[in-house]
Amino acid sequence: MKIVSNIKACGGQQIQFTHAASTLNCEMTCSIFLPQAAETEAVPVLYWLSGLTCNDQNFVTKAGAQKVANELGMAIVCPDTSPRGDNVADDPEGAWDFGLGAGFYVNATQSPWQEHYQMHDYVSQELPKHIAQHFNVDASNVSISGHSMGGHGALTVALTHPEKFKSVSAFAPIVSPLNCPWGEKALTNYLGGDRAQWQKYDACYLIEHANSTQLPILIDQGSKDSFLEEQLKPHLLEQAAQSASYPISLRYQEGYDHSYFFIASFIEEHLRFHHRFLSQ
Repeated sequence: MKIVSNIKACGGQQIQFTHAASTLNCEMTCSIFLPQAAETEAVPVLYWLSGLTCNDQNFVTKAGAQKVANELGMAIVCPDTSPRGDNVADDPEGAWDFGLGAGFYVNATQSPWQEHYQMHDYVSQELPKHIAQHFNVDASNVSISGHSMGGHGALTVALTHPEKFKSVSAFAPIVSPLNCPWGEKALTNYLGGDRAQWQKYDACYLIEHANSTQLPILIDQGSKDSFLEEQLKPHLLEQAAQSASYPISLRYQEGYDHSYFFIASFIEEHLRFHHRFLSQ
């Protein structure tokens, strides 16, 4: 592991590092905020998954989460949104909604994507092991959150591995890639044309087929989000949760769009939501 930067932030440390990710067959860049409490004790950790076009720095520089995270004694880990490198395949047309910066947190099965795009396993298995080995965190006390494509990632990773997480939240998540253009493009390319193989990465499907373990779920959605009707469709998740008697908290925030201003406005509430379950 190589430390790229290590700065003081709100009483804690904001660290950016790179490491060789064997799951992805490339070097991965990540960031972690360590609260001051990590100097003397293992602290709970929140994983944050960012959205399309983002990297490990968007949340770090725009969300304004460090002050509250330090107060709560909570680490925040922010991985990049896809593998990267000279040998990593990208969208042939250079589009922003697929390829580099758009890994969709799936394990690709189609060529050439399967060589590197194993983001689900990276986020759920390899990265947590790396964090536990190198930083003073409590690996048994973990929650996950994300935005847009990262909200999709947070929901699907948590619902697939409920034993690993205490809670999950999302801002404006893609709740059903099976039923939106972003998902159609990404999953067709990464997984092929058999839509049955897509279901494991669709939060609505996973909610409907969840086992007895039910995680606390908080979702915020801006009412003025330009992607609301075509891409995000939170009502589908609400319907799935009602059908499965799976309790979720879905809040529509009047006047907010898809931007980091939206995230910055409510990130404190999400951190305190997770803290309630991480502190139990």
